[in-house]
Amino acid sequence: MNESKKIFYRNQAESIIAKMKLRKMDAYYCEDVAEAKAKLVELLGSSPKNIGYGGSMTIDDNGFKDAISGAGHNIIVRENYTTPDELKECKAMLVNADAFLMSSNAITLDGELINIDGRGNRVSFLIYGPDEVFVIAGMNKIVTDVPSGIERVRNMATPPNTVRLNRDTPCAKTGRCGDCLTNSICSQIVVTRTSMIPSRIKVILIGEELGY
Repeated sequence: MNESKKIFYRNQAESIIAKMKLRKMDAYYCEDVAEAKAKLVELLGSSPKNIGYGGSMTIDDNGFKDAISGAGHNIIVRENYTTPDELKECKAMLVNADAFLMSSNAITLDGELINIDGRGNRVSFLIYGPDEVFVIAGMNKIVTDVPSGIERVRNMATPPNTVRLNRDTPCAKTGRCGDCLTNSICSQIVVTRTSMIPSRIKVILIGEELGY
C-alpha cells in the first residue's frame, strides 16, 4: 500500500473515531493486523476471560483467535457443540461471555455499524449479552451512509460468502443481490447507532483491506 493511501486511511479513521465517541463506542486505529492483534490483547487485559466470536473472515484469516488464546484467554469454540443440549449450553456461555469478537459488514463515516446476518447469532451478541464486544474491521468496510452500507453488504460481502458457504442463492451465481428468501443468509439487518452501555462496544479499525 502506498504512503498516500496510508495517510488517507489514518485521517479517515480519526474522523470516524471521533464520531464513534459521540455514540458511546470506544474506537482505535491500527496501521496493520499485527498492531491490531497487540491492541486487542492489550484491551482484553491480563485476567483470563471467556470469549465468544461470530463468523468473520477478517478474524479467521488473520490469527486474532490465536493471539488472544496465546495471551491466556479461553475461546468458546462453538463448532465443538453439536447436539441440541450442547448447543443450548453454548448459547448460554456466549450470552454470558466476558467478551465477544466479531467484524462488521460495513461502517459509516458517521460511526454507525451495519451488519446483515442469517440466523442472527452474531448480531444478537453485538446487541445484548457479553460484557464487551470487540469489532475488528479493515478500512475497506467504510461507507458513506447506511443505505450505501446495506448496498455494500448485499452486493460485495454476501455474494462471496454464499459461495464460501456453498449456498444455492441467486447472488452465488450472479455476484449480485437477488433479494431472495430461500437459503438467504440476509435474514437480519441491524444498524447500531449507539451503545446504550458506554464503552461496551470497542472498534478496532485497521489500515488494510480485510475480509469481505
